[in-house]
Amino acid sequence: MENLILLVDDEEDIRDVLEISLADIGYQVLTAENGEDALDIFSEKNPPIVLSDIKMPGMDGITLLQKIKQKNPDTEVIMITGHGDMDLAIKSLKFEATDFVTKPFNEDALEIALKRAKERIFMRRQLREYTENLEQLVEEKTKQLVDAERMAAVGETVSGLSHGIKNIAGGLKGGIFVLEKGIELDNKKYLLQGWEMVKGNVDKIRNLSLDLLNYGKSSDISYSVCHPNDPVKEVISLMKPRAEESRIDLETDLGTELEDFCFDPEGIHRCILDLVTNALDACKADARKEKRVLVRTVGTGEWGVEYQVTDNGCGMDEDTRNKIFQSFFSTKGTRGTGIGLMMTKKIIDQHHGQIEVKSEEGKGSTFIIRLPASMPRHQCPDINVRAES
Repeated sequence: MENLILLVDDEEDIRDVLEISLADIGYQVLTAENGEDALDIFSEKNPPIVLSDIKMPGMDGITLLQKIKQKNPDTEVIMITGHGDMDLAIKSLKFEATDFVTKPFNEDALEIALKRAKERIFMRRQLREYTENLEQLVEEKTKQLVDAERMAAVGETVSGLSHGIKNIAGGLKGGIFVLEKGIELDNKKYLLQGWEMVKGNVDKIRNLSLDLLNYGKSSDISYSVCHPNDPVKEVISLMKPRAEESRIDLETDLGTELEDFCFDPEGIHRCILDLVTNALDACKADARKEKRVLVRTVGTGEWGVEYQVTDNGCGMDEDTRNKIFQSFFSTKGTRGTGIGLMMTKKIIDQHHGQIEVKSEEGKGSTFIIRLPASMPRHQCPDINVRAES
């Protein structure tokens, strides 16, 4: 099974020559003359490596690559390109192709690409075994600890962090690969593309580090008696220049019936800031001309305040809505770490409040935060001070 390879090319002569070459170096070769036949064979045999031409009639190689990755993301796909197809080859790397080789074939280049694919398969297997052993070790140690609930939360966070780091490492690896190709071909365009990929992921490492520090600091809640509109006014003052620069109307509708009550103003400021930042990013990602973010505060009978942050940006589908509060989930690619909404939910939970989202793809989103009107007296010393005065 490890030496099974699927070869896809619409030219019979090329298939014959490559099949012989691959068989000579120890591979069991399956062949297909088009993308549709290749998918049928792949579904039945699930080969670990696929070698496919980029330009084919009907389903092209890029589409085939995407469909194979949907069926099995671990499959290593090597693209076959002509010398004039380098842009398509670079595009295939963005869709997680392992490598590409050019026609006419250089046997050494083909063997290097296949060796790289097998090394990735081996490393993935080793990582999976290591992860399974690590999970077993963590499970054994967790059983020995008294605070099982706390350790479960730690384990979830570590798992999410590991996933985030893996994604960053994958992005760096892809950028380095494109850089190497640029150096090899003396191609400035590829050098710039690779450098931008590397810079983006270095920025994500920096953002992840800062967000982790902030996430750790958010464990302590400092209650005081404040007006619920104050954090909103501070955030709007802070974000107004950024909104104007992006030509986004940032507006407020602050409830005048609201009264002072006990909460952590710094923590809520952080929550509102994160939601407004996300709303501005969602508007920037949308093509419509009139872009708007509205922050409202309203009072309800049950809650001390309800904060609403509404945008008319790109919105979210159901699958994304279900994931946004999970550990390290982000829709922002290399710009996001997924910690912002984790931190926001953590702060709201510590306030015994609620946070929810209403969103529709292409029609914008509304995030709603509700805070209780009363907190235990011992958690809000300002109550006692004001009572005495």
